[in-house]
Amino acid sequence: MNLSGSEDDTPLHTRALVIGASGGIGAALCAALAERGAEVTSLSRSVDGIDFADPDSVTARLEALSGPFEMILVASGVLAPEEARPEKSLAEIDASRMAEVMAANAIGPALVLRHVPRLLPRNGRSVVGVLTARVGSIGDNRLGGWYSYRASKAAANQIVHTAAIEIARTHPGAIVVALHPGTVATEFTRDYPAHRKVTPAEAAGNLLGVLAGLEPRQTGQFFDWAGKPIPW
Repeated sequence: MNLSGSEDDTPLHTRALVIGASGGIGAALCAALAERGAEVTSLSRSVDGIDFADPDSVTARLEALSGPFEMILVASGVLAPEEARPEKSLAEIDASRMAEVMAANAIGPALVLRHVPRLLPRNGRSVVGVLTARVGSIGDNRLGGWYSYRASKAAANQIVHTAAIEIARTHPGAIVVALHPGTVATEFTRDYPAHRKVTPAEAAGNLLGVLAGLEPRQTGQFFDWAGKPIPW
């Protein structure tokens, strides 16, 4: 199985749900899935009004959906609030800004995962991928800084891992994982020119390739864009 996604364009699933579809990676995931023949349902704040800062909007949009979806992807997130940047030191921590980042990157995916058991097929293979980030790894943190972003992604990783345990009890074929897409050339990363970046289309292909190669025994884990496990 090609984990990079660069050669295997076989349709991965019949029905796919992508949340965060108006972002760079989310839009690329929708396009890549459609090209592979999947029936794609997309949700975004700008088009559908699903806003992780508004739990009622998440409930309303997801309760309106009918499953099953063989693939569910959560591709929403923020690096920092508007007009702000990730903290470089403890002195820059601001409670309201930290709460905003936590709501977008950790609480929002948790609100989505509440609905996932109803939307997945009970039998057969299914995949749930939540985009987090390598900087959310506590074991891999050697540089410090970026307190809110790191903490929110670490929280999201724990939420995904815990949800995978619960979902496996009723959906034995489900694979629920956290994913690091790499540094992708989007508005999200435009202020960080020193990082090597891939296009959204490349990132989408990589992620779909990883998901295509996973098995139910790997549920609850954290993988990078090349299919390599990342330490918690």
